[in-house]
Amino acid sequence: MNKLAKARTIWIDLDNSPHVPFFVPIIMELEKQGHSIFLTARDTFQVIGLADYYKLKYKKVGRHYGANKLLKVVGTIWRSIQLANVLIRHKVDVSLSHGSRALLLVSWLFRIPSVLIYDYEHAKILPFIKPSLGIAPEVCANSGETKRFRQGLSLYSGIKEDVYVASFRPDSSILRQLNIREKEIIVTIRPPASEAHYHNPDSDKLFTKVVEFLGRSEGVRMIILPRNEKTQKELIRTSWPKWCTEGKIIIPAQVVDGLNLMWHSDLVISGGGTMNREAAALGLPVYSIFRGTLGAVDKYLAEHGRLVLIETLEDVENKVLVAKRSYKSAESTCKSVTLKQIMETLTYFVESNGDPIQSGPMNCGSCSRSK
Repeated sequence: MNKLAKARTIWIDLDNSPHVPFFVPIIMELEKQGHSIFLTARDTFQVIGLADYYKLKYKKVGRHYGANKLLKVVGTIWRSIQLANVLIRHKVDVSLSHGSRALLLVSWLFRIPSVLIYDYEHAKILPFIKPSLGIAPEVCANSGETKRFRQGLSLYSGIKEDVYVASFRPDSSILRQLNIREKEIIVTIRPPASEAHYHNPDSDKLFTKVVEFLGRSEGVRMIILPRNEKTQKELIRTSWPKWCTEGKIIIPAQVVDGLNLMWHSDLVISGGGTMNREAAALGLPVYSIFRGTLGAVDKYLAEHGRLVLIETLEDVENKVLVAKRSYKSAESTCKSVTLKQIMETLTYFVESNGDPIQSGPMNCGSCSRSK
């Protein structure tokens, strides 16, 4: 930030687990520029655990209300009221999120200039809310989302996971932590997001098939990262009690560094978007059992051979290659340019305090970035 620019207070809402590692380097960059960060976090999935892991200072506000669509709507409204009560006591200049509906609603009510970063164009947003600015990967350029934003859409190279994967450094102590031997075939598995609005029950069937297939495979250890304690964790333990007892299935007792765990795995299988994309950014063998509407980013990764789509039960045994890999052969394909481009857009927006952008490092109205 140049010396004439005014320091701003930026509100960031951590609404879901993937938002935490994504915003960590962005928060660091914004603070280097002299801005203040006001951080809120929803008590859902691993948000709080990850925020504590990264030693973030945040205000815990709200929780998850399950898979019921009506409760989701009511929960969003109630959390918006909770956030509004918090925001009354804190003056913020700009708001920023990766899809927090509650943040967008409160920003609209309080007339706070807002930036919505997203990478899944099929996610449902509040129909009457228009954020000030959208930021998305270049592969989303043709998704017709420009009209959702008052100042259009700014695009960046790569995928959102490149923002934080670029600075990843492996730590082999995780193997001792989980009592795993290097000679074993290690598979990291993330179950489908059963409570998400885009969930397809076929993903659950594929997840079950994956566990059964790998459970019968010699020398395989499965590290399963359930999305919640009450349902998925219990379901895994009751469905495969023998494998859980024997250590064939390992459910970490505490939050682990997901990137580090994947790096030390031989393959990754996930029913959600973020872990698949993180593995792809690290250059690892990764298989998607996501059966919702496929987003542009996942199509791009699949078309370029960086992600294998598992679409049928037969695909599990026919496509999943269960074998050791050489860690040296897996190199991160990400570049620091992704973070740089996002920060250029954010810096310009923040320093203008959300005023309409007439010129600058991006061309939002035409849904493209100026080179």
